[in-house]
Amino acid sequence: MSSPILDTVKALSLNSSASKGAAVPGFTIRNICCVGAGYVGGPTAAVLAFQNPHIKVTVVDRDETRIRRWNSRHPPIYEPGLQDIVRIARDGSRETFFSNDATSDADTFNSDFGEVRVPPRQGNLFFTTDVANSIAEADVVLISVNTPTKERGIGAGSATDMTAFEAVTAVVAQNAREGAIIVEKSTVPCRTAQLVAETISMHRPGAHFEILSNPEFLAAGTAVNDLLYPDRILIGSAPTATGKLAAEALVNVYAAWVPRERILTTNVWSSELAKLVANSMLAQRISSINSISAVCEQTGADVDEVARAVGVDPRIGNKFLVAGIGFGGSCFKKDVLNLVYLADTMGLPEVGEYWRQVVKMNEYARDRFTNRVIRCLNNTLVGKKVCILGYAFKKNTSDTREAPALEMIKTLLEERPREVAVFDPCCNPLVIKNEIRTLLGPLAEGNNITVYGNAYDACDDATAVVIATEFDEFRNQPVPKPAASSAEATPKLIGGKPNPKADPRPFASPAVSENDILALHKHLAQRENGQGLDPLNRFNTEPSCDNTCPDCQQEQESQLTGHATGMGSAEEYKSKERLNWERIADSMAIPRWVFDGRGVIDSREMVKLGVRVESVGRQHRF
Repeated sequence: MSSPILDTVKALSLNSSASKGAAVPGFTIRNICCVGAGYVGGPTAAVLAFQNPHIKVTVVDRDETRIRRWNSRHPPIYEPGLQDIVRIARDGSRETFFSNDATSDADTFNSDFGEVRVPPRQGNLFFTTDVANSIAEADVVLISVNTPTKERGIGAGSATDMTAFEAVTAVVAQNAREGAIIVEKSTVPCRTAQLVAETISMHRPGAHFEILSNPEFLAAGTAVNDLLYPDRILIGSAPTATGKLAAEALVNVYAAWVPRERILTTNVWSSELAKLVANSMLAQRISSINSISAVCEQTGADVDEVARAVGVDPRIGNKFLVAGIGFGGSCFKKDVLNLVYLADTMGLPEVGEYWRQVVKMNEYARDRFTNRVIRCLNNTLVGKKVCILGYAFKKNTSDTREAPALEMIKTLLEERPREVAVFDPCCNPLVIKNEIRTLLGPLAEGNNITVYGNAYDACDDATAVVIATEFDEFRNQPVPKPAASSAEATPKLIGGKPNPKADPRPFASPAVSENDILALHKHLAQRENGQGLDPLNRFNTEPSCDNTCPDCQQEQESQLTGHATGMGSAEEYKSKERLNWERIADSMAIPRWVFDGRGVIDSREMVKLGVRVESVGRQHRF
C-alpha cells in the first residue's frame, strides 16, 4: 500500500524506466562536476579527484577571482593539508621511489633503488567558470553552494535562503545530460530534493534523472582529514531500483578509499534531516556547557573540572564540552535555525522553541564575555587599546563566517576605544581588514581598527588582550615534549588516523594507496631536518598567482618583517611556535588584562607576569 510521503520519495527517480517495466539502466561515473568552489565544494572535489585518478572532477563557479585563485599557488581558503591534495590532483605528479623500511632522519628517503614505485599521474582536477558546458559533460553533478539564513521576508532569521541553490538547480536542469545523477551537497532544508525534482521537471519534462542527498560532515580546521578518514559517508536516494543503483554508483566513488561499512545509505529525507540534526546536537552540547560556565562563576565551581567529571561517563563523552564564547561558522547556527523553522512550519512550536534556545544561549555566552571585558576596564574604553587574538571562528582555518570575534569587535567599537587591534595566524590581514569594513560599515570607517601581521605588534601598548580563537600558538603552557625516540613509543595511528610523528612504513603491499603516500609525505615534512614542501620529490610545478593575490602581498610583507601569517604546506605538520607572553606582558599598558575566551591560558603563570586573567567559568587555575 502506497503513502503520500513514500510516493514523494519515489518521485525523485524522475521518469525512471524501471517504473515503466523496462530494464533498469546502470550508472558509470567518469566525470563529476561540482557547482560551487567554496569551503565545501573545493576541498570535497579535490579529495574526490585525489582518490579517483580515473575520474575527471571539475569545479565550477561564476566568481572569476575565486576560480583564478584555485588555479594558482594560493587557493582562496586555508585548510591544513589542502594544498598538498590540490597539487597532486590538479597539477598531476611525477614518478617517485622510496624505501619501504622505516628510516631515521639521516637516511635517504628518495632513491631509484627504492622498494616502492609510485607511478606518475595526470591532473584530473579542474577549476573553471564555464558552468554550462561542465554540467553538460558530467555523469554526476554536485550542488555545493551557499545556503545562508534568510535575512528578510517570511521566515527571516530562521528559514534558509534558497536563492543561490534554486538558481543553480535551474542551470543544472537546463544543461545536465539526461540520466545524470544530481546530488545535494549543500546543507539544505528537509524535502529540498522535491524542489530539485520539480525544477527539473519544469525545465526538462519527460527526462530521466536521479536525485541523491550526500551531505558533508566536515569541521573547519580538520576538513581535509575528515574527507580522507571520514566517520561516515551518508547517501540518501529514492527507494526505487534506479534510485538504489544511483546511490550505489556514488558509493563506489567513495569506496575508492572509504571502508564500505562506513558508507550509509538511507532514503533522501532521512539524509537531509540527519545533517541538520547532527549539527544541531553538537551546537546543543556547546550551549549546554556554556550555560554551566555561568553557574560555575557564581558558585565557585570550575567548568573544566565539571566537564571532566561529566565527560568520563560513556553515555555522555567528553567531546564538545569546552566552555568558551560560543560557536561560530556557517553551519551550526544556520542548521539549528533551519530545524527551528522546520518545526514551526509543521505545527511543532514546542520543538522549535527548544532548539531556538540553543542559539539564544550561544549569543548570551558571547555577549556576556564581551560585556565583562568592558566592565573590567571600568566601563570605558576611551583612550585604550584592545587586542583581539584570533579572528577565524576556530583554529587552523581561515573561515571567518559567523565568527564571534566580529560581533565582539562591533560591541567594543561602540565604546570608542583608541584602537582595536586584530591578529589571526591563518587569516590574511588584508582580507580581514576588507571584511570588517564590509560587514560593519560606518562603524568601521574610523581609523581605530588595525589588522596586524604578527601578535607582538598587535599586543603592543594594549590594555587588554582578548583571546577569541583557540589557536595553539596562543597557549602559555610549554609545548608537550615528544615521547622517547623508540619505534614503540610513537603510535602510528591516533584516533584511527595516521600520526605524522610516526613513520607509516613498512606498508603491507608495494601497491600503496594515495592515503599511504600522503601519510609518508606528512611524516617526512614534519621531521626536524625536513625536506621542505616536497619530501618525496613528487610535485609538478604549480601555476603562479596574478598581481592581485593577497597571499603573495602578505608573503612579501612577511619577508620584510620576519613574521609570517598563515602556514606553508610543510610547516603545518610541525608543532606551532607559541607566543612569548613575557615579551607581550612587558609591552602592554598597565593595568594589564588578558580575557581568555577559549580556555587556553594558565592564569597562574600570567599572574607572575603581572597580568590579570578573566576566563569563562574557570577559577583561575589550569
